[in-house]
Amino acid sequence: MQRTIKRRNKASAILTADWHLRETTPICFTGDFQKEQWTAVEFVAALQKKHGCVVLHAGDLFDHWKPSPWLLSMTISMIPDRFYTIYGQHDLPQHSLELEYKSGINVLRQAEKLTVLSGCHWGQAPNTNFSTNFEFGKEGKILVWHHLTYQTKPFPGAEGGMAAGILRKYPQFDLIVTGDNHQSFTEEYQGRLLVNPGNLTRQVADQINFRPRVYLWYADTNTVEPVYLPYTEGAISREHIDVIEQRDARIDAFISKLNSDWDVSLSFEDNIEAFCQANEVREPIKQIIYKALE
Repeated sequence: MQRTIKRRNKASAILTADWHLRETTPICFTGDFQKEQWTAVEFVAALQKKHGCVVLHAGDLFDHWKPSPWLLSMTISMIPDRFYTIYGQHDLPQHSLELEYKSGINVLRQAEKLTVLSGCHWGQAPNTNFSTNFEFGKEGKILVWHHLTYQTKPFPGAEGGMAAGILRKYPQFDLIVTGDNHQSFTEEYQGRLLVNPGNLTRQVADQINFRPRVYLWYADTNTVEPVYLPYTEGAISREHIDVIEQRDARIDAFISKLNSDWDVSLSFEDNIEAFCQANEVREPIKQIIYKALE
C-alpha cells in the first residue's frame, strides 16, 4: 500500500537516492545526458528552496568514488542546500567504508556542501544500539540506509530485504529511506513508512518507461507525495542490447554448425579449417578465429 497524499503546505524533507552523477554518457542514452542530469539536479535544488527543507539522500551520489575535478566543481555549484547523505558502494573506494576519506563525498563534506549522516552506510545494518541517524524534532525518527530493498525480488539471488519485512524488523523508525534499488516505491506498516525513491536519471535500457522522481515528506502526518523530475522522451535506446543479442545468436549458430559437422578423426585446427571452407567463411573472420586459436 502506498501512503501518499497531495499537500499544499511546505514539506519537511525531500527524499531521494542514487543520483550516480557522472561525466560519461550511459550507453543506452541517445540524447544530451549532461543536460538531463544537471537539469534534474537543478530541479531538486529549486524544490529545496521552495520548501526550505532538508534533502535526505540515501547513497550513491556519484557513479564512481573518484569523480573528476570537473564533476566535483559542477556538483559543488549545483547541489541543493541542506543536503544530507550516506555512503553507497559506488561512493567508496573498493566498496570499503574505511577508505571513505579518499572519496569525492569527503571532498564535498570538507567543503561544507553536504553533511554525511552517521550510519547506515552501504554494508552496515541497524543494531540494538542504533536508534536513528536523523532526528526530526519530536515528530519523527528517520533511518537513511543504502540497502537493497524491494517489494518483489529485482533479480534471482538478490540479497537485501523485503520492504514490509524491514518495517517490521525496525519498529523504532517512523520513516525509513532506502537506496540501491533504482525502482521507486513506498511501503506502509502500522502508520510507519518506508520510501525507496529510485534513481535521479535513467541510465540503463530497462528503464525506458521509468519516470524519475523524488518524494516530499510531511512529518506531521508521516506521508509522502511524489514529484516527477524532468526528463527527455525517447532518449533511452535498446539498440546496443539488440546488437549484442544478434551477435550472440550468430555465435550460437556458428557453434551449432561446428557440433553437427565435427569430424573426430581430424584435429581441432583441421576441423576449424574444414568448417571455414565448407561454409565459405570470409577471410577477416578466419583471421580472427586463427588469432584466437593461437
